[in-house]
Amino acid sequence: MHGYVRTGNSQPAWLFPFVVITVLILSVLPLARLAMVGIAAFANGGVLTVLGDPSVWSATYYTIVTALFGTIISLVIGCLFAFLLTLTDITGKGLLSFFFVLPMMIPPQVTALAWVQMSGPSSPLLKALSIAPPLGSPQPLYSVGGIALLYGVQHAPLVYLALRAGLMTLPRDGVEAARLSGASSLRVFRDIILPLSLPGIIAGAAISFVSCTGNFGIPAILGIPASIFTLPTLIFTKFSAFTSRTFGDVAVLSGIIAMISVAGLMIQDRALRGRDYRIIGLSGASAAFELGAWRFAFTPLLWAILFFMLAAPFSALVAGALVPAYGVPLTFKTMSLHAFEEILFRQAVTRTAFVNSLSLAAATAICLLTVTVLAAYALTRRRDAASRIVSSLIEIPYSLPGIVMAVSFILVFAAPIPFLHISLYGTIWIILIAYLSSFFAVSLKPVVSAFHQLDPALEEAARLSGAGFFRRLFDIIVPLIAPAAGASVILVFLIACNELTISALLWSAGTQTLGVAIYNLDDSGSSDLASALSVLVVLMVVVMMLLLEFLAKRLPKGVVPWRS
Repeated sequence: MHGYVRTGNSQPAWLFPFVVITVLILSVLPLARLAMVGIAAFANGGVLTVLGDPSVWSATYYTIVTALFGTIISLVIGCLFAFLLTLTDITGKGLLSFFFVLPMMIPPQVTALAWVQMSGPSSPLLKALSIAPPLGSPQPLYSVGGIALLYGVQHAPLVYLALRAGLMTLPRDGVEAARLSGASSLRVFRDIILPLSLPGIIAGAAISFVSCTGNFGIPAILGIPASIFTLPTLIFTKFSAFTSRTFGDVAVLSGIIAMISVAGLMIQDRALRGRDYRIIGLSGASAAFELGAWRFAFTPLLWAILFFMLAAPFSALVAGALVPAYGVPLTFKTMSLHAFEEILFRQAVTRTAFVNSLSLAAATAICLLTVTVLAAYALTRRRDAASRIVSSLIEIPYSLPGIVMAVSFILVFAAPIPFLHISLYGTIWIILIAYLSSFFAVSLKPVVSAFHQLDPALEEAARLSGAGFFRRLFDIIVPLIAPAAGASVILVFLIACNELTISALLWSAGTQTLGVAIYNLDDSGSSDLASALSVLVVLMVVVMMLLLEFLAKRLPKGVVPWRS
């Protein structure tokens, strides 16, 4: 068995070291560099200078407060949808779930822009409906409450997905036994379902809190006009006013964001420690409650929430794209497709942004697929401590706020690469490498799920017949995991195409992405162009999600987020 790890294992000797080296480059190196700069800043007294700045404490306060309130809002909305769509016989579950997950896939700056167009005295849509507040009234979203509200809307699907995963494993026989004993639906929910749902609720809260902490798009559009800075927007402004101290300062600020995020995850771990949630017996979401007459109350409620989360903001976004300037009411006289023509055919910047985002997203998805097929093979064939450590290291960049990863890669590539004397800073390649690091875990999950469902006997038979590793890979494994691989490509493409937080710090002239272009257009006062570009991005997201829906029947469970 020369060239293989051990007898009986079909894994080539080079495969696991290749995966380890890839993970070291994409995960360990940037975070280690960030830690080194932070330690150097501490040794030079730079930390005291940063911590002595009142704006840092103000930004930390706003980061925590908006994240906490945003998490509470996301918990309320996400739990409502998770319980009703998973445990009841409510009608239209598929459509409701699809539309509810959509805000998570839409870039946060698009969400913020849509809500700004939907509210306030200058809203073209409200003016057209003659219900706009009087001129001179403040824009209510330019506030801590506005930022927290949109955090809640953006991240409620994360709570929904985390909680639903737990609800799908509820003890069916336990619920049925309680009902046979005469317990009411409310009693069953309170005494059985709610306690067993706590892990999902706590996990959803932790994921939402971390996502709120690192969100850049929403506080950039809603907070900066009101001089409300969170840590990500403060880092952005420090890079805009670059000085010799910038790298040390942003390393410290990134460390603060990372500590807040880790603290949120540690609270989650502490809340679940010592609790035993193992389920014995049959499980499954068929342990459903019949709503009866309550269906006529809950179904309109869920659709009403989706209307205000999706339909109304998108309508306002379209209205904002059809008028010549922000504040002009939408009428048949003012309506025009000029903004779409400008975006698609005249603006070189937006055409460049389209090309950059589509190219980066495609390159990220394809490169990661190549790596993740090999990584999934190696990690599912090994069941030792080393494979568990590597899996954890892959997860870390995705679980950390994007702004932290962006700063890490700036620090790694600020100087030319040793020996090669090639500078990646200021090029599109630094964005690609940062994307590869941040979305590795997203690409890996569907492929690992598919590998777990493979019968190793097929490959073992081919190996005994003399087929080499790559022959087995292309003739047996790849055809069997193809649907999951397709889902992996679409998911990564969808997320990377709409990314802003990482590219906001890494872009330079000629490397703008769609997220950066939307933010810059809005920031420069071209709200009609920003709205038009946002409408096109939302339509692209919906098309990609429909492609995933089309693939769903051939995929392992859990790969398509909104499907049972």
